[in-house]
Amino acid sequence: MGLFDSIKNMIKQDIKSDIRSSVNKAENAAASAVHQAAKNAAQKKETFSFTAVPKNVEELKALPEADLKTPFKTAALTMLVLMNYKNDVAATLEMLNYLKGPEKLPEKEIQFLKDRLVGKEYVPASFFAGTSPENDYTPSQPLTITVHDYAYSYQNEGYVMLMLHSSGADDDRQIQLRSKGDQWFLWQNFALSDMRIPKSQDKWA
Repeated sequence: MGLFDSIKNMIKQDIKSDIRSSVNKAENAAASAVHQAAKNAAQKKETFSFTAVPKNVEELKALPEADLKTPFKTAALTMLVLMNYKNDVAATLEMLNYLKGPEKLPEKEIQFLKDRLVGKEYVPASFFAGTSPENDYTPSQPLTITVHDYAYSYQNEGYVMLMLHSSGADDDRQIQLRSKGDQWFLWQNFALSDMRIPKSQDKWA
């Protein structure tokens, strides 16, 4: 192969490399644009306000959100009901069973709640406005909570994964709802993992 042929092959390789690089950049830019568009298309937020924490199923059912017509309502009510756990475990479980719909709380979920909430009653409170570790997660009045969706909320038909912001965590927490007929019921609550402890419990504060 002569010098001319060598130079020609080198030029061809450089051109192919440039083309591949340009194609990769274009594909990455397109994928990023699609992801951002999906993210922007989601991000629906709903804010709910309550004057008090329900103490039993009758009080829960009296709330307008208790029709459970949207997954956002059910998610908000779940955290509201959990605020009562420190006062009356049995009544709280009964209210959660209402939110669970046709499938009641199994024993393992009841034990999970005990593990997560006994001595950590501030966890559900942290999802309400006005709370922080500094004020021992004391919510402002009325009790206000915001629920939002995200890009991957609606991946599985009949299920919705929504997000809740906790003032004691760096990342939003998930809660999954499942539909039956025209109602949405609690399916899985991933929001109760550990978070920053209240200032009054922090020996280093």
